[in-house]
Amino acid sequence: MMQPGHLVMVDIEGKSLSAETAAFLREHHIRAVCLFRKNLGTEAEVRQLVSDLREVLGPQALIGIDQEGGSVARATFLPQAPAAMALGAIEDTAQAEVAAESIGAAVARGLRGLGINWNFAPVLDVNNNPANPVIAERSFGADPHRVGRLAGAWMRGSLAEGVACCVKHFPGHGDTHVDSHHALPTVDKSLAELEALELIPFRALKDEAPALMTAHIVYPQLDAEHPATLSRRVLTGLLRDAIGYRGVVISDALMMKAIFDRYGHARGAVLTLAAGADMALAQGRLEDQRAAIEAVGEALRDGRLDPAAMQVSRLRLDTLARRYPAGATPYAEARRADDDTLMRAIWARGLSAFGDATAPGLATPLRVITQDRVDTDGVSEAGLAADDVAALFAEHANVELLRVPDLPNFDPATLRRDGRVTVLASNHRKRYGAPMVGWQPDLHLSLWNPFQIADIAAPAVVTWGYADGALAALRDWLAGRASASGVAPVVLAPHSH
Repeated sequence: MMQPGHLVMVDIEGKSLSAETAAFLREHHIRAVCLFRKNLGTEAEVRQLVSDLREVLGPQALIGIDQEGGSVARATFLPQAPAAMALGAIEDTAQAEVAAESIGAAVARGLRGLGINWNFAPVLDVNNNPANPVIAERSFGADPHRVGRLAGAWMRGSLAEGVACCVKHFPGHGDTHVDSHHALPTVDKSLAELEALELIPFRALKDEAPALMTAHIVYPQLDAEHPATLSRRVLTGLLRDAIGYRGVVISDALMMKAIFDRYGHARGAVLTLAAGADMALAQGRLEDQRAAIEAVGEALRDGRLDPAAMQVSRLRLDTLARRYPAGATPYAEARRADDDTLMRAIWARGLSAFGDATAPGLATPLRVITQDRVDTDGVSEAGLAADDVAALFAEHANVELLRVPDLPNFDPATLRRDGRVTVLASNHRKRYGAPMVGWQPDLHLSLWNPFQIADIAAPAVVTWGYADGALAALRDWLAGRASASGVAPVVLAPHSH
């Protein structure tokens, strides 16, 4: 018998499985749970939580997480993988592919050690819009063919280690200037334009990717009424029929404002399944989750959802769970140490310098300007705190740290002119506007969003992220021990603001 809960992925509260949540999961025959930062305590606690979930969800459990690398990595206690764009910054494509495959495998080993079997990565979005507020360094670059090659290699590494991937966000989130977590973006491109760019990686990996996640974006030339997540023209007409994709399709989170504010959980869950998705990602409060599951059940009964089509969806999900079973595989300490070393080495290879950037001498008096703290936005992890920025200069003899509450709105005209070399450390994600645009400090360190270097008229070093490996590489460069040989896989010119 088809249970509506088989077609819905939920999230849970807390770092352990409560009796109330376990009863809810059993009552509604739910087989898929997505873990978020709020669920992740110590490594031992996560392993126990996943074990408890598997017991409740059953042998066909799908336990998902966002562990892309870079700023989107929920399990921060695992070795910290390079962001996609750090891999893209390795100039030789063949070497970058080898690195990407090794990173995908290493990420999967860490997740398998926890018992997690479904990773919502890699990102196939082609980041060709410098103003994009949500993708940026999460993309492998601006060349769609290279994105397909690097993402494909990353995915093959993961699949070989037994963790299912989920490429995202179809049909492409790289050319937006709106974050769909907060509003509904529109990309007014024709199908021909999409085929020439955004769809290239998806077509390249259509036979390999076991799962795919949708984008909450309206493409008015494809469907003026519905965002891709809810569009039968996009998910069935384009993805299934024209491209021929046969893997699992899951919606992006229906609680994101792009969907929730217009449709709500319940209607969104029914519409995405009717459009051609196999699973609705309906996290949120228990009453929202219950409403989504009940709406799917009602739609199955009244014919708005075709029971035969939903049975095909269930079989796709069963196949995914059988091919990539949940369950912890020991992550040996030696293997873990090797994976950490590998990740740090690849972060270092991606470190990139622009505009003849040179490291300030260790005896040079410095003024380092950075934001005091950068809180998580729910998508990315919290940014680097000012104390961690200061630690980059531990070997420099004379450093004045200027902590700013809101760096994008800092006025550089307020700085004292006392001969100190000025270093701007961009530890936040936002692009710069007035009065910062065009300012010329002596050195700009872009520790997150690489497109910020187009706003600041200064020599720059781009780390592509702020994981331990990225910071260690930058520390070595600042101390004069290392070079920055990466090459940007996107255009970072001043005109891109």
